Amino acid sequence: QVQLVESGGGSVQAGGSLRLSCAASGYSFSTTCMGWLRRAPGMEPEGVATINSLNGTSYTGSVRGRFTISKDNAKNTLYLQMTSLKPEDTGTYYCAAEATASPGNCRGYRYLELRGQGTLVTVSS
Repeated sequence: QVQLVESGGGSVQAGGSLRLSCAASGYSFSTTCMGWLRRAPGMEPEGVATINSLNGTSYTGSVRGRFTISKDNAKNTLYLQMTSLKPEDTGTYYCAAEATASPGNCRGYRYLELRGQGTLVTVSS
């Protein structure tokens, strides 16, 4: 059974930092594309970042240069380091993974079908 459990959310002032973690189990963590999605209040979910099995990364434009996605295959854990946070970064952040292994490749945010329950990030101005 696939499980993705996020932690590390919280409230922070603009300009601050947070580190999100996602503990994964029940599938081939090291060969699967993983990523982070977020849903702002009243909005549809949007992709934030992805990382493939070769540690190649991709970011949506609004977070590039401020957020860093990484993973530790030995611990089956995905991370999102967020710096220079802005109020528009507020939302529920979801750890996500593609349902099938795709070594060296991420097919796109809409293929991140496996998702955790989310962790709330609130950035105040």
